Amino acid sequence: MPVDLAIHDWPLAYESRLDERPRSTIDLVVIHCTELPDMAMAREYGERELYDSGTGNSGHFYIDRDGSVHRFVSIDRVANHTRGYNPRSIGIELVNIGRYPNWYDSRQQAMSEAYSEAQIVALEALLERLRNEIPTLNHIAGHEDLDTADIEASDDPTIKVSRKLDPGPLFPWARVLDRNPMQRVEPQR
Repeated sequence: MPVDLAIHDWPLAYESRLDERPRSTIDLVVIHCTELPDMAMAREYGERELYDSGTGNSGHFYIDRDGSVHRFVSIDRVANHTRGYNPRSIGIELVNIGRYPNWYDSRQQAMSEAYSEAQIVALEALLERLRNEIPTLNHIAGHEDLDTADIEASDDPTIKVSRKLDPGPLFPWARVLDRNPMQRVEPQR
C-alpha cells in the first residue's frame, strides 16, 4: 500500500550528470546524519562540485528536524554518499549537528543531538514507501557501519578518529528496524 508522504523535489544542479541505474540494482539504504547545523548548510554542501564529472557528495533524500523530506537526487541516479556502496544504495540524510564543526578533533567526538520525533516518523514513512517501490530493497546500514576508516585527528596526528560516526549512538535502530523489517548490514569494524 502506498505511503502518504510529501516529498519536496529539490534536485541538485548536477543531478543529470550522475550515473543512471535500474532500480533492480538497489538493495541497500544507508542512513546518514548531515553533521551540519541546518538544511541550508546541508544544501550548500550538496551543491559543491568536487569531482571532474562536475558532481559532488550528496544523499538522495534529506529529512529536516521538522520532518519535511527533500529529494536532492532521483533514486534512478547514483548519488555520492558512501564510498564503495553508491551504485547499489539510497542515501538518506537526517539533519543533525553531529560533530560539527570539529569533525575530526579527538576531543569533540561525542554526538549529542537527539533526532526529532518528526524526523524518525518521516524516515519510517520514507523507508516504507521505498520498500513498496523497490522490491529488491532489503538491507539497511548506518554510514558508520560501512565507512570504517580511521584518520588522523585534526588536533593531534598521533591520535586516530573515525572518519564517519553517523547516524551515531542516538539513532533509534531498534525502533526503525521494528517498523521496517530490513536486514541491517553488520558493522565492518
